[in-house]
Amino acid sequence: MARLYVLLFLAQIVLAVCALISCLSAEEGQIRALPRIAWVLIILFFPLVGSIAWFVAGREPSSGARKSWPGGAGSPERQRPRPVAPDDDPEFLRSVQDRAKQQDQELFRRWEEDLRRREDDLRQRDGEPPREGDRPEV
Repeated sequence: MARLYVLLFLAQIVLAVCALISCLSAEEGQIRALPRIAWVLIILFFPLVGSIAWFVAGREPSSGARKSWPGGAGSPERQRPRPVAPDDDPEFLRSVQDRAKQQDQELFRRWEEDLRRREDDLRQRDGEPPREGDRPEV
C-alpha cells in the first residue's frame, strides 16, 4: 500500500511540474480566467487540484477545431511563397555546377601546361628539340 502512495505522490509532483511549466511558458493570450500569478500560486498550494484546474480551465485549448496548425492548407502562411533553400534552387545549382566545371578545366589546363613544360625540359636536357606538332590542343 505504501508503494501505491509513493507512486501517486510522484504522479502528483510530475503533474504539478508539467502544469507549472505549461503555465509559465504560455503566452498572455492563452491564459484564461485568472492572471498568471494566481494560477502559479494555485498550482503550488494545491498541486493536484490546481494542476487539473490549469489544464481544464486555465489555458486555451489547442484543439484543431478552434485553431488550425500554422502552415496548414487554408492558412495564409501556406499561400505565401516560401523561400527556397540554396540546394533546392535550380539556378544556384547550375551556377555551382558551372563554377566547378570552369575550375576543373582551369586545373586540367594548368596540368597540361606543366606536363608540356616538363617534357620540353627533359628533351632539352637530352638534346632533342621540343616537338610542337605532336601535341593536341585543348
